[in-house]
Amino acid sequence: MPLNSYVTLGHSGLRVSPFCLGAMTFGDDMGWGSSVPDSEAILTRYLADGGNFIDTANIYTKGHSERIIGDFFAERKGERDRVVIATKFFCNLFAGDPNGGGASRKSIVAQCNESLRRLRTDYIDLYYLHNWDRFTPVEETMSALNDLVTAGKLRYIGFSDAPAWKVAQAQIIAGFRGWAPLIGLQVHLTPEETARLNGEYYFGDAAWEYIKTYTGVDLKTVLENIAKENVNKWQTSVL
Repeated sequence: MPLNSYVTLGHSGLRVSPFCLGAMTFGDDMGWGSSVPDSEAILTRYLADGGNFIDTANIYTKGHSERIIGDFFAERKGERDRVVIATKFFCNLFAGDPNGGGASRKSIVAQCNESLRRLRTDYIDLYYLHNWDRFTPVEETMSALNDLVTAGKLRYIGFSDAPAWKVAQAQIIAGFRGWAPLIGLQVHLTPEETARLNGEYYFGDAAWEYIKTYTGVDLKTVLENIAKENVNKWQTSVL
């Protein structure tokens, strides 16, 4: 599938390449990974072939991955708005600071501002919670992310490496309170978990292709069956 065969991400209108460019190894600060020239060459080739979806995180090569991407687009005026940049928060880059990472309101706002500086941009297209924070109420996390969306610093939000029940809980809370919903999901789920997540909580199909690729399960067929099972329950709950 060519990189310019764009698809919508999850339950959103955001159009992205079917293959995302992962930037975890941008920067050789830790003794491995791609040098700055090699990273820029990879970005150049990906964009030339029609790619528009780049994934990084604050922790990747201790922030250098974000800086490489930021410097790359800062030198190419007009190209930043033509790509979708996803990054993640949670990991603590500040030893000894208990609020330097995690998913509390204080840490999310600080990490977002730090990523914006490294990426040299005024907004992030897709902001992922990198890991589930067991010590922070999910309501606090979702509220803080929604405020950043409202402030224009984020366009969309997602979760990575969180259990299915926690993702579903977060999505339901966002729906009831009118907050920005999750549109992206980077997790290892069983086909049954993913189907339930889509069928019962209307998460969208962000995780379908990953699961189908590795399991051979056609989740859309599974989802149709689940939808039939739940239609009466949904009608009752809505009324």
